[in-house]
Parts: sequence; C-alpha cells; structure tokens
Amino acid sequence: MIEVLAAALPASIQDFGRPGYRHLGMPLSGALDPEWMRIANALAGNSASAAVLEMRLVGPRLRVHQPLAIGLGGEFSATIEGRDGTRRPAANWCGHQLAPGEILELGNLRSGIGYLAASGGFRVPPVLGSRSTYVRAGIGGLAGRCLVVGDRLDVGPDLPASVQRLGQAPRLDTGPIRVIAGPQAEYFTAAAWSDFLGAEFTVTREADRMGLRLDGSRLEHEPALGTDIVSDAVTPGAIQVPGDGKPIILLADCQTVGGYPKIATVIGADLRRLGHALPGQKIRFAAIGLDDALAARRAAATALEHCLAAMLPAAREFNLDALYGANLIDGVIDAGHAD
Repeated sequence: MIEVLAAALPASIQDFGRPGYRHLGMPLSGALDPEWMRIANALAGNSASAAVLEMRLVGPRLRVHQPLAIGLGGEFSATIEGRDGTRRPAANWCGHQLAPGEILELGNLRSGIGYLAASGGFRVPPVLGSRSTYVRAGIGGLAGRCLVVGDRLDVGPDLPASVQRLGQAPRLDTGPIRVIAGPQAEYFTAAAWSDFLGAEFTVTREADRMGLRLDGSRLEHEPALGTDIVSDAVTPGAIQVPGDGKPIILLADCQTVGGYPKIATVIGADLRRLGHALPGQKIRFAAIGLDDALAARRAAATALEHCLAAMLPAAREFNLDALYGANLIDGVIDAGHAD
C-alpha cells in the first residue's frame, strides 16, 4: 500500500486507455505518453499494460507501507527518505527498491509529464476494460479523480527479483509536429494553410489532458463555408479551429464528436510529444503524407523496442549517509604489538 502525503498538482492513474467505446461517447483517455508509460513499467518489472501514476509539473509525496519496486519514467528531481530521516537521490529512468516506511518525493518534472510504475501495478477496479482515470465523468482510477492527501493506493503483490535501468535516457524530438491535412482542410483559405505551416504557435494556459489551445496567427475560414460543421467524429490529434481562428489540438481525454472544422491531424508518432507541452512553449507544424506517417509510426515502435531491449540491471543503491552515520569501528588492534 502507498499513502499520499502531499499532492500539489493533479496526478492520476492511467494505462493504455479504453479503445472501442467511442461510439458510446466514451473518450479514449489513457497515458498521454504511452511510450514513457511502457518504459516506467519495464523498469519496475511490470507488464506493459499495468496501471501507472501520471504526473504533470510536480509529483506527489508518497509513503510506502510494504516492500515495493518502482520505475521512474521521466525527468524528476526525486528523492527517497529513509525511516531514519536520511535522504538519497532516486535516479531518473531507473528502477528502485523501497522498504516499508520509506518516503518517495517526486519533485519538479523537467519533462512536463512523467510516470511512476509500482511493482504489480496500481490496483483499482477497471471500468470498461481500463483503469484509466477520466475526471470529467468521474470514472476509472481512484474514485474517478486525481490523488488527494490521505489517499491509500493498493499495488500488486508482485515484487521482481531485480529492477532495471535504461542505458540511455530517451529524448523527445524538437522538430515541427508532423500533421496530415484534413479532414476539413477545404474550410480554410490558402493563406490560413500557409500560416498554419509557416507560423509559430504558442501553447496557452488552456492546456490539459483534453487538449491544447494555441495562440498565434489567426487561421481564416473560407467565407462561403463558415466556421462550423455538422458535428462529426473527432479523435486525439485532431486540430480544430473555432470561429476565433485559434487552433485547438485534442488529446487523450478529448470528446468523441465536435462541430469545428479540422484543418489537420497530428500523426501518431508525434502525438505523445504534445502531452509534454507546457504553457508558453512554441510549436510549429509540418505536413507529410500518409505513407510517411505510417513509416514514422513504425520507426517509433522499433526505437522503443530497442530501448526496452537495452535495459540493464539497476545498480544496488548504497546509502552513504547511513554508512557514515553508523558506528563501524569499536576498537583498534596494532598487529605488530599484539600480546
């Protein structure tokens, strides 16, 4: 069991989401970055689909009540506090073994979002085949909400013999976000398409798991077609443009239908990058074709498999503070003058 001691910003339980229910109006949800979720699970000795804790900006402070292996997928300023009050750093992209009573503090997240995997996965009741939290409907996860102080999280009994570490930390691409045109590209002027691909956009404070609202060049709609459409299906990655001309990129918790024209759709290989985007971050777009999008997805899957295959056993942690504080010598003998 894990006890939540502090939770300054939203942290929620996620897995791969609940595909197959969008016709019922149920969003996909799930991890904003499924690749990093898989890495965190592998570091803790879990299956790829085990439920994890997804955090944004600042992680929680947690007390462990049983022996536990964890995996940290992300760039945290993380520490482990022993029962004697001593602290040791918890390396990123690494698994760690925690003893009962130890406290894990997941501080600032330089990577925007990050993942905590616990051995055996977080045990919450599945809803429609998934443990992912969808806060707007109050389903999944822990009572359909983010963590609060005092929560107690059950984890699986599985404790691996050893934990893993990455040989090299993964890096997010920094180039333009690649998109495929449409499905309502005809609703926009040629100047709008030129601005969309040529201008720089800024992520606003209206950014969450549902989507990102961007600021920048106003994208003009074709006057003859207007700024609305008959509501049709939307999906994570769709880029809607409402009447104000400011793009909205939909993410994992997005609705299932929408009435704004969609100028483009982010390719699957780049969608996870947007989960890390923070207010004030600059974004550019580049248009590619379907064949290139499929090739990028295959390349990303191959790179992830190589990353997982190259994992190494984590070095056994050595608590120097505890060593220096211990009474290691209770006497000295001079062998040259011993009686």
